[in-house]
This record gives sequence, C-alpha cells and structure tokens, in this order.
Amino acid sequence: MSDSLARPGRPDLAYHLTEGAGPAILFLPGYASDMTGSKALALEAWAKANNRAFLRFDYAGCGESGGAFEDQTLVSWRDDALAMLDSLLEGPVVLVGSSMGGWIMLLVLALRPERIGGMVGIAAAPDFTDWGFTQAQKATLRAEGRLEEASPYGPEPVVTTGAFWTSGEANCVMTGPIDTQVPVRLLHGMRDAEVAHARSLALTELLRSDDVQAWLVKDGDHRLSRDQDIALLLRAVEDVSDRCCPSF
Repeated sequence: MSDSLARPGRPDLAYHLTEGAGPAILFLPGYASDMTGSKALALEAWAKANNRAFLRFDYAGCGESGGAFEDQTLVSWRDDALAMLDSLLEGPVVLVGSSMGGWIMLLVLALRPERIGGMVGIAAAPDFTDWGFTQAQKATLRAEGRLEEASPYGPEPVVTTGAFWTSGEANCVMTGPIDTQVPVRLLHGMRDAEVAHARSLALTELLRSDDVQAWLVKDGDHRLSRDQDIALLLRAVEDVSDRCCPSF
C-alpha cells in the first residue's frame, strides 16, 4: 500500500519510502512510467538489504498518483520530484533518472544544487522534445495539441500533448555547460533504439564535474532491465554514493 503526499492545488502523489541511512536515493521514472518498474523495485530491494534510504514515487497522472496524465507537463513533473525531495528526504540525495527522468534529474539539480550529492542516469533523455520528434510530428503538436503513437512496450498508445512539448522546449538543459561538481554515472545501451548513446556522451562533456563517467553497454537496449543491467545500475549507485558521501 502506497503512502500519499497531499499538496494544495495539485494532485496527491503516491510514494514508497524506505527508511535507512543516507545519502537517500530518489528514483525518477521515465515518460508515462510509474514506480513499479523493475529498476525501481530492484533499487528498493537493495536499499532494504543495505539499510539505505530510498524513495520511489509516481508523477501526477501516472500510476497511483492523482491527476490526469494529459494535464501534466515536464515542469509539473519536475515540481513533483521537487515535492518529494523537499517534503520527504533529508540531507544529500543521489538522483537516479531513467530516460525522461534523466532530464528531470538535471532540472532538479539546477533548482536544488545544495541538496544533490550525486546522479545516475539510465538512458538519460534530456531535451527529447527537441530531437525526439520529426518535423511532421512537431507540426501536429502545434496544430492539434496532441500526438498519439504506438508504444513498443504495450497495447496502449503513447500520448504527447502540445503543453508537454512546449514545456520541454522551454526547459532544454543541454544548451551549454552544466554547473555541478558531484559524481555522475551515465548508463546507456549502445542498441538503444529510442535514445542514442551519443546523448550520454554529449552530456558527459557538458557536466562540469570531473567525476563523470559514461558506462556503455554494447548489447543493451533502452530499458537496461536485464539482470546484468540491474547489477550495473546497483554498482553505479553504490559508486556514486560512496564518492559523494563517504562518511555514510
């Protein structure tokens, strides 16, 4: 049973908080994803086994959280992540962002730099409203305010609203150096058909921290959810946690 964070004027957010030692790990799901994915659950199991603080949650309009999916934007989901950080976690936090969650991770970093101890990206997809749509798709979003596409992961179509796309275009982050000194690990499959691994290499160059590594998985796809991929993710989280907060 999930707990719920009530917010005046905004949908309630469902979450699971594992109490434990810091730095706390905050998992940021991808687009149209929820907190029940294999990576989030594997991190939770690792946290429980190692007495580590861990938080997974659903963005508004996703999973068990309130609100309608098509009413949300990149900024509203960023604010959902900030609500989790500000209301439920203390001390330094390691952000783990999957796909779109990697974009939200960087937006949170920009607004709460003092709270972020480290970051782990999994097929991070910052600025995907810019490069992830064809000109024809962008024209449809402008003209009709909505784009519906078949999903490679299930029978339900993937819907993108004009409001989400506009919000993304107004909040691109890979436009210049990204000011941070925290340790960062970027995991990316070289057979990712949705987000080219070159995106993580470009992000590696933009992050000003010297402690940034891109870990490429030659036979890995976008999800990176196989047993060996999960093991790599756990190793990355442990590595970043040890480097950002060795006293824990």
